[in-house]
Amino acid sequence: MKRSILSNIKNDFSSGIVVFLVAVPLCLGIALASGAPFFSGLIAGIIGGIVIGAVSNSHLSVSGPAAGLTAIVLAGITRLGTFETFLVAVFLAGAFQLLLGFLRAGSVANYFPSSVIKGMLTAIGIIIILKQLPHAFGYAVNARASEALSNLHVGVTIITLVSLAILVLWEKPFMKKLKAFPGALVAVVAGVLLNLFFNSFFPQLAVGAKHLVQVPVASNFHEFVGLFTFPNFSAITNSDVIITALTIAAVASIETLLCIEAVDKIDPERRLTNQNRELKAQGVGNMLSGLVGGLPITSVIVRSTANMNAGAKTKASTIIHGILILVCSAFIPGILNMIPLGTLAAILLLTGYKLARISIFKEMFANGKYEWVPFMVTVVAVVSTDLLVGVGLGLLTSMIAILYGNMKNPYYFHKENHHAGETIKIALSEEVSFLNKASIKLTLDHLPYNSTVVIDATKSHYIHFDVLELIREFKNIKSTEKNINCMLMGFKEKYKIENNHNVFSERPTFVSANANHSKKQTQTA
Repeated sequence: MKRSILSNIKNDFSSGIVVFLVAVPLCLGIALASGAPFFSGLIAGIIGGIVIGAVSNSHLSVSGPAAGLTAIVLAGITRLGTFETFLVAVFLAGAFQLLLGFLRAGSVANYFPSSVIKGMLTAIGIIIILKQLPHAFGYAVNARASEALSNLHVGVTIITLVSLAILVLWEKPFMKKLKAFPGALVAVVAGVLLNLFFNSFFPQLAVGAKHLVQVPVASNFHEFVGLFTFPNFSAITNSDVIITALTIAAVASIETLLCIEAVDKIDPERRLTNQNRELKAQGVGNMLSGLVGGLPITSVIVRSTANMNAGAKTKASTIIHGILILVCSAFIPGILNMIPLGTLAAILLLTGYKLARISIFKEMFANGKYEWVPFMVTVVAVVSTDLLVGVGLGLLTSMIAILYGNMKNPYYFHKENHHAGETIKIALSEEVSFLNKASIKLTLDHLPYNSTVVIDATKSHYIHFDVLELIREFKNIKSTEKNINCMLMGFKEKYKIENNHNVFSERPTFVSANANHSKKQTQTA
């Protein structure tokens, strides 16, 4: 039974406050990691909450700036030169997402191998960690390793370590009673108080302005409106802008769809989100974010999970959290400017570790080489080049792995096992694609001399033309050369292959030729 928004306003308001407290440090931290203005992260949080929350039909998901896009944003701003030019890419990315929604491409994420997706997220986690080290220890971003060690800011380092300890401690089971207070919020408060303590009693450890959040402060409404940045649309035909936009659209859409799927699975009421409508909502949100100076937006799992755990019932909680970020940005930016960057770095270091934790590597290696090879290629390529190249190489590696898997004959005939004179049946699967051509060819080429082979297409709904040609060639030419009695059955009339009748006169050996997961099976009929 659907509950109305008004009947659940109490639950939704309280959960909206919780998500707001979780979101503000993340909005600021992701802006920091992306090399973008702090205010752009808050704008993305506002639009993700209010606009996408209103348009989407997801009841529990929360949208905003995402850690998974930091590498793209950082590289995009660097490549395009100015933040105003980058905003054009954000706007175009939203337009592409809107188009994908109208094209009903909501299932596109299902076609990306999980090994590549996990590799992409793991690489992003590593990049986040590497990029946050200067902020965590207070040394210059471009400093060499030797210079960094000699220029550590002790105060920043202490605040980072204390913040990190709080975040780790907050996830322990024995802290369950205090989970009503988000760990990120507690770390932020602790960081601010610790720096105030340093200012009062240990000035040499105090963190200066360059190591604090610097959100612009407006003294009136006119100045607040002036804080928004507008895109430079003269660059809309720039090929780098378009490539960046396509990259943002692809990654943001995949991340959103994966998040939506995860949230729907943990929704206590088992409500389902329309994937195509979600793409449209994200598209509208990103277009607006690009127009007013915000970061790219996706649905994000951390805030969505916090929303559900806080007792949210409808999407009103998402909208409320966006309104609260707006109020905070407009009326109390001075308080935000007291937050040390070391605390935000600690939040991002933990976020990066969760994306690239050791257990993910162990899991991928345990899944076999067809999983861990594309995974590792994606990780190394994304970290060493950029996200688009890395994902492209990961996909290429996955395709090669598929082709190799199909070329490798899982039902290879060893002469010591399949002797001349026996009857062997090759049962084709429901779908036989061109990818199976090499596998089937290898099987037929290694059939023993003087044997009988039955190729059974009874269960096949589709057989690729190349495979049909291969079977015809074997039937008419190669089987004669090896004195093999080749018998065909179950082929449809449209294939123009003549079937044999009264095929079996003895008990055959069965070999299954599956188009996707071929396995050697031997049994008696």
